[in-house]
Amino acid sequence: MSTRAQVRFATREEGVSFSEHPSAIHAQFYVHSDGYPEGLGVEIAESLISYQKICNWEVEELHHEHTDLEYIYYVWQKLDDSTWISIFQVEGYKEMCDHCDQITRYEDKCIFVGEPQKLLDKYEYNDR
Repeated sequence: MSTRAQVRFATREEGVSFSEHPSAIHAQFYVHSDGYPEGLGVEIAESLISYQKICNWEVEELHHEHTDLEYIYYVWQKLDDSTWISIFQVEGYKEMCDHCDQITRYEDKCIFVGEPQKLLDKYEYNDR
């Protein structure tokens, strides 16, 4: 079974919480499988720390939404500042909105906020 995820890139800005979905993102990728934190989360953290390559990401339009996601990742960056990662577990989807023809989601649960090493400490090294 595939664990699907989106990876979104956002700018660190004052007043924008890492534990909430930001209103603006700058890039978005779809990951069809292994999107769970111990897989994709660790890959993102390792790439940021040791410049390891990540494979199998599909570039998407910024407005594209999926109804089959299990996780949404945000990579928060700002020039001359540390990079942070947020992970949201997608709680599920509601039906199509009658007013705006958009699929509406239940409230997603933020399950991680921190710098890449903190993610590795939580997910990679605890399993070994």
